[in-house]
Amino acid sequence: MSANHDYMSGYVDTMQSHPDMNNRLKVLRAERNWSQADLAFHLDVSRQAVNAIETGKHDPSLPLAFRIARLFNLSIEEIFDDGHA
Repeated sequence: MSANHDYMSGYVDTMQSHPDMNNRLKVLRAERNWSQADLAFHLDVSRQAVNAIETGKHDPSLPLAFRIARLFNLSIEEIFDDGHA
């Protein structure tokens, strides 16, 4: 990996997270007794990427949001809430 490569590029929105965005990722992960590393493995991302999404520091890219939804057999809207329902 080059020194200029962001470990989360392609996986999280390059802009800061949206202030009204909430997600259930930590709860869904805990229901399966998965660590952040376990979830990262299933999604093929870094543990740091999972942490950044769970804590709201970054929003997932659209392809990653779809992978998360498929993994938990839920719609994106059931996992991520933009506060505009």
